[in-house]
Formats: sequence, C-alpha cells, structure tokens
Amino acid sequence: MYVDFAELSPNQIYFNIIQTLIPRPIAWVLSENAGGDYNLAPFSYFNAVCSDPPLIMLSIGRKPDGTLKDTRVNIEARNHFVVHIAHRDLAQAVTDSSATLDYGDSEVARLGLETVPFDGFPLPRLADCRIAYACEQYEIREIGAAKQTLLLGRVKGLYVDDTVVVTDAKGRTKFDAAQIDPLGRLGGSEYSTMEGVISIPRPA
Repeated sequence: MYVDFAELSPNQIYFNIIQTLIPRPIAWVLSENAGGDYNLAPFSYFNAVCSDPPLIMLSIGRKPDGTLKDTRVNIEARNHFVVHIAHRDLAQAVTDSSATLDYGDSEVARLGLETVPFDGFPLPRLADCRIAYACEQYEIREIGAAKQTLLLGRVKGLYVDDTVVVTDAKGRTKFDAAQIDPLGRLGGSEYSTMEGVISIPRPA
C-alpha cells in the first residue's frame, strides 16, 4: 500500500501520520496561567532535538476555535514550563487533561493532582510522575498553513524518581525503563505501555 500525501487533505495526512509514527513519547506539560494556577496538557508531537544546548521540541496546534492553546500562551508570557513523562497508571489523567477548557480553568486542580517543589525552579512538578524536565522557552516559531507552533525548550534540569535509578554490573548509574513504565501515544484512543496496548477514549 502506497499513500500519496499529495492526494490527501491535511486531516487525512494527520490521521495517517499518527497511526504510523508510533509509539510517540508524550510531553505532559505544566505551565503557569496568568492567575497563578497551573495548566496541564499532553502533546505527542514531542522529542529531544539537541544536547548542546539541551533542547526539546513541542509541536502545538490551536484550539477548535482557532485561538492559541493555553500552553503556548503561558510559555510565551512566563517563559518556564515543566515536561513530565507519565506512566501507565496516569493514562486516564493524561487523557482527561486533553479536554479543551476555558483559559484559567486548571487541569491540575480539576483532576486533583498533587504538585511538589521542583528544586531550584520557579514551577512545581507533578508528584506522581517519575520523570520531569525543568524547561525554559528557547525559541517559538509558527510553521505550516494552519500556523502550528514549533516550540523549542531548553532543559535546565531533570528529576528522576529514586525508584527507577539502578546500578549496572559495571557500577554505572542507569534509569530502568521498565520501572519508569512510560506511556506512549499510538493512533486513535490507544496508548503503548511496557506491558502492551491500552485504549482510553478521549474526552468529548
């Protein structure tokens, strides 16, 4: 089967990409709203792009009404954000946090998620996530006909839960992927886990 993107609409192209570019890591992004509470949203067009300086990339679309998503607004205005790597037990919360809410309606508060201080960083991190990156805005560009936001963030620090830190036979420190149990994005309502595929319907 050959799929010619020249014959497809942007929505059809998106469908084909998310069904085949799998699994994708999920950035569960905490940013600060203007009122001081916290926005939380998942993005699976996400990855590392550079180590010197340490940069990660987020691709952020727009809300259904065409306005900028809260994550873009917050990072552009206040510079700092935290990227979490969620595990399987948080799959429902990750999915629920993808719902479109009014600006300032905090997903963190809505979902009853606990935050804890992130050492030396202005924003907190989610207590239940085993991995968190402290990031600051590095560059923002708009690309494509639909004005997709390409956001580069500079990683200032990394939190790793002690339960996933192990020492190998040569005495080297490493992080145990099985213990991290990262949630990955597949197509439709599906996620990948270390034990297989799970399905969680997206909010209406």
